[in-house]
Amino acid sequence: MLNTLLTTEAIDEAMQGLTGWEAINGGKAIHRTYSFHDFSEAFAFMTQVALVAEKMDHHPEWFNVYRTVDVTLSTHSAGGVTRLDLSLARRMDEIALHYILERQS
Repeated sequence: MLNTLLTTEAIDEAMQGLTGWEAINGGKAIHRTYSFHDFSEAFAFMTQVALVAEKMDHHPEWFNVYRTVDVTLSTHSAGGVTRLDLSLARRMDEIALHYILERQS
């Protein structure tokens, strides 16, 4: 199931495929800081992620200052990291990559 608590080993293995993410709080959550070109780009990222998170019914803890977005993911009902968190992290990375590629073109 997507909301089953993962072991530390399973989290570590999954984290190898997630660039920039780290396990925090003794493996109870995962965290990443995204940096964007400016506030508008950071806010657009958050807006797109919000739509995905709402569809997943799984919402990030995040904090935005100007062009940075700090994200912490954890499934509170499970007491730690689940496949839902990893899935949302992957989607967030895909969305962020769009902005990076757009800037390079």
